[in-house]
Amino acid sequence: MFRGYKGYLIDLDGTMYKGNEVIDQAPQFIQSLVEKDIPYLFLTNNSSRTSTQVAEKLNHLGIEASAKNVFTSSMATAKYIKQTNPNAICYVIGEEGLFDALQKENVKVADDHLVSNTVVVGIDRYINYEKLACACLAVRNGASFISTNSDHALPTERGLLPGNGALTTVISVSTGVKPQFIGKPETIIVDQALHELGTTKEETILVGDNYNTDIRAGISSGMDTLMVFTGVTPFKDYDSLPIKPTYYVRDLSEWL
Repeated sequence: MFRGYKGYLIDLDGTMYKGNEVIDQAPQFIQSLVEKDIPYLFLTNNSSRTSTQVAEKLNHLGIEASAKNVFTSSMATAKYIKQTNPNAICYVIGEEGLFDALQKENVKVADDHLVSNTVVVGIDRYINYEKLACACLAVRNGASFISTNSDHALPTERGLLPGNGALTTVISVSTGVKPQFIGKPETIIVDQALHELGTTKEETILVGDNYNTDIRAGISSGMDTLMVFTGVTPFKDYDSLPIKPTYYVRDLSEWL
């Protein structure tokens, strides 16, 4: 039933779990990939956790994973900055996952926005006015503006909560400057993930629940996509989608 794909890029929030609750069939889906020796990479816009922390959460939920199976928007952002501006000095809004990724790529981070030439924004559940103000001042002074992802909402067991895109919008609206987004639906993160996975886009399928991020990322990258209706995008919206995913299922049990 895996249709000959040699690699899988798989979303997390809304596809594997909601908040701290595992989604039915997710563990069995991953176990099937393991048994068939099909490589997979969890591709997440969540920038708050390190790859090790994400793997620990997945294992706790009964989903087999190690840090090498995880590729976050923070990791993609850090690699992008290192490749495009090796002399970047970053003022960062974010959590441990973003700071950890920047450190591993040897990207400089400054506490003082006055010396930064780059502003990097990831989800920050401890956000305050001063952090946003410093970011706005730096951008107005000419700093590059990069955001890990444009997600406006995050699926959790409580419902949809504000995502990083909502925080980024505050800076963008205030300064009139649009950021360079790195995460899905941008192709930047997909290209990097395929390189990490070691498969081509033609032989890989992208699995996700959010049409505006996951599925659009796959479509823009020229990949096949599998849409599940267990997270952000409801099944009732399928008929109105402008470009349909390659496949869709109500949940992963139908793919199995």
